[in-house]
Amino acid sequence: MASMAAVGAPRFPSSSTSLSHSSSNGSNLSPRTSPRTLSFAFSHLSGDKISSIATPSRTRAASSSNRAPRIVSPKAVSDSQNSQTCLDPDASRSVLGIILGGGAGTRLYPLTKKRAKPAVPLGANYRLIDIPVSNCLNSNVSKIYVLTQFNSASLNRHLSRAYASNMGGYKNEGFVEVLAAQQSPENPNWFQGTADAVRQYLWLFEEHNVLEFLVLAGDHLYRMDYEKFIQAHRETDADITVAALPMDEERATAFGLMKIDDEGRIVEFAEKPKGEQLKAMKASSVCCLFEQCELVTLLPWQVDTTILGLDDKRAKEMPYIASMGIYVVSKDVMINLLRDQFPGANDFGSEVIPGATSMGLRVQAYLYDGYWEDIGTIEAFYNANLGITKKPVPDFSFYDRSSPIYTQPRYLPPSKMLDADVTDSVIGEGCVIKASSRLLNYSYNIPLPCFIVQNCKIHHSVVGLRSCISEGAIIEDTLLMGADYYETDADRRFLAAKGSVPIGIGKNSHIRRAIIDKNARIGDDVKILNTDNVQEAARETDGYFIKSGIVTVIKDALIPSGTVI
Repeated sequence: MASMAAVGAPRFPSSSTSLSHSSSNGSNLSPRTSPRTLSFAFSHLSGDKISSIATPSRTRAASSSNRAPRIVSPKAVSDSQNSQTCLDPDASRSVLGIILGGGAGTRLYPLTKKRAKPAVPLGANYRLIDIPVSNCLNSNVSKIYVLTQFNSASLNRHLSRAYASNMGGYKNEGFVEVLAAQQSPENPNWFQGTADAVRQYLWLFEEHNVLEFLVLAGDHLYRMDYEKFIQAHRETDADITVAALPMDEERATAFGLMKIDDEGRIVEFAEKPKGEQLKAMKASSVCCLFEQCELVTLLPWQVDTTILGLDDKRAKEMPYIASMGIYVVSKDVMINLLRDQFPGANDFGSEVIPGATSMGLRVQAYLYDGYWEDIGTIEAFYNANLGITKKPVPDFSFYDRSSPIYTQPRYLPPSKMLDADVTDSVIGEGCVIKASSRLLNYSYNIPLPCFIVQNCKIHHSVVGLRSCISEGAIIEDTLLMGADYYETDADRRFLAAKGSVPIGIGKNSHIRRAIIDKNARIGDDVKILNTDNVQEAARETDGYFIKSGIVTVIKDALIPSGTVI
């Protein structure tokens, strides 16, 4: 297997004593002459030892309140497409990635019945875990641990096949390793939460000679340059930096919300607030509140959201700041918080981060204003998958050459289309499509060996690898995950002889607004249409669930011929 090289931002030579800032348009700006200046956290190499030489805050736990206030530019607290990074030392040597596999995934059940959340298939070719791992590799973060606890067999198998090569070469010693929850004499419990999971493996993480820990979630869909995130952490001399999203009022109640001061420093947290507590967390721009005033002064509870890089219009539309659950934490700060300050805390978002703020540590917000989706529910998962078929621009694109999404190489043949009308489509590798009927305004995402024979119709659907769709079938607004293996013609004849159903979609079946998990066997003349518009139903013994009106057929389930759902 060819080794995987991380695709990172351009590297620029740096001095061990001075460095000029780069503006968003690429021009160089001289360091500020104001006594409240912003500087890089420079470091140097002493032998193989990485040490920080301009961040005295790293040696103390709770004395950050003594540091002089500083002026922070929007570049230091927001994600810009045009800004450049120049980390010293670079991320491959100084940052350890920690991806949290999440809990039992009950809201995604039954997709999580036999797999961990990060192992759930995505976009036909991929799995959710490929997103944070690829973001790390593209950001030059090549030392990555994935912490898992529930149904981790398929996740372990995928990671070992996809990222087993020595990433980044022998010097950087890149790796992607799975750390499963385990019991020990010191701690007989399984992972109790995000912070507890990191604490239980802190003995391993602290052995790495790095400056920061990059803590990520394994069930989010987004593309982010973590080098800019890490650079902002160092520029602001932060102890913890929290990735934040601008959020509208309709969705704000589902997130942990933050309030910041005029330097982008977090001063208050609220976990999924409602009512008056929600209104109190609203971040207000100056122009939004005082359009008639030429000279205004912000009150203590008011925050000019333009410090995060938002313009006035955007600030009005998105008046809240939500946590993404993604953090950069300085190594010594993480060790001190989890071991000494909060040894009983289980969660970062609701316990450790608010606690660090109350202690006076510098906890900064870093704005990410791009596409981001928390794949936490069946509806969110369904919409995220079908969103990649959207035209003219999909919600999330897998076609970014500068930041590709990696996955397991399968070495399968290219697609073949015979007498098929295909429009507005995304066709994966290894497909065989034979359809004589018209396909009007259909959207496809059909990866890897799929056999779609004549007279079937597919509209606005994602068709997963190794799918087999028989003649006369109609697939609309549906996600087919495909299969883990092929059945031979002999297998199919044997199944037919004993009255069973082969893997795939049977003849003349009609499926609309559904998720068909892997290896499902859908018989002939099956109708999965939910014509009664049932919103919630648990029919596990019959092989399916309905959540938010979406029918989900369980992995390995058998739906007999003639069934109507």
